[in-house]
Amino acid sequence: MFRSFYIVALSCILTLPAGCNQPAETVPIWEKVKIRDLAPKHFGKTDNRELKTANFDVFIFEIPAENIDLLDDAWQTLYTRPLRYNDYKAFAANSFSAGFGQSTMWDNIALLLRNADAREVDSISLLLTDGRTDDLAITFLDREQTIFYVSNTGLMEAATIGPGRLALRIKAEKIPGSRGISTVTFIPVFPSPAKSPIPQIAAYEKSGEFLFKPVGFRLKMSPDDFIFLGPKKYSSDQMTLGSLFFSRPQPEPTIRTLLIICSRINY
Repeated sequence: MFRSFYIVALSCILTLPAGCNQPAETVPIWEKVKIRDLAPKHFGKTDNRELKTANFDVFIFEIPAENIDLLDDAWQTLYTRPLRYNDYKAFAANSFSAGFGQSTMWDNIALLLRNADAREVDSISLLLTDGRTDDLAITFLDREQTIFYVSNTGLMEAATIGPGRLALRIKAEKIPGSRGISTVTFIPVFPSPAKSPIPQIAAYEKSGEFLFKPVGFRLKMSPDDFIFLGPKKYSSDQMTLGSLFFSRPQPEPTIRTLLIICSRINY
C-alpha cells in the first residue's frame, strides 16, 4: 500500500509545474513524500525463523541529455565519503558518478529530478537474502560486440560480450554484530546468458560472465538510505561501458539514472 502511494506521489513530482490537480492551498506533494513511505508495515513480530533479507526499491529515470548539467547539483548535494571504490580513477574514467543520501536529502533530489524533466521508465523491487546477489538489467545487447572500458591500469581495454543483458550486480551482506545495517556492493556485469537449474552446470556457466570489477563500489546502508547513480557526461557512441550503461541516443538523446533505495533490512 505504502509503495503504491509513493509511486503515485513520485509521478506527481515529475509532472509539469502544474503537477497533479491539487487545490492551490494544499502543501505540495513533494513536501509530504518521504523515503520511509516505501517501508512495508510489519505483519507481526519477526522471529529467528525468518530469512535474513534486505529490500531495495529501484527507480530508473530518463533525462534529456541537454539537461545533464543539472545533475551537477546532485553530485554536490550527495555524499561520496561513505563509498568505497574498487578503483576510483577507473570508476570516474568510465564516466560513472554516484552519490549517497539519506531521507533528509530526498526532497532536494526529487526537486532536482523534476527540474531536469526526468521521466520514470521503470521501478523494480529487489529482495536480497544475506550474501546473495541479484542482477539489475540495464540494457540489452542484441548481438556480440566489443565494448571499451578503462581498467585499473588506467588504460583502455576491450571486452567482447553479447548478445544478452548488461546489468548492475547488487549484493547485500549482514555486518556481524550489527542490526539494521548491511554492506551493499555494486558491480557492472555481463552475466552468462544461459542459466541452468543444475548447480554444477550453473557454476560452469557463471565462469563465462564478465565483471567490470574496477568500476565497482560498496558502502554500508540502512533503511531510508539511497544511492543515486548516473553518468559524468553524455556519449552517443554506444561503444564504451559508460555510454551503454547511461546513454540512449535514439529516438532523442537521453541519459539514464538510477535511484536505489534501501527500504528494509530484516537482520
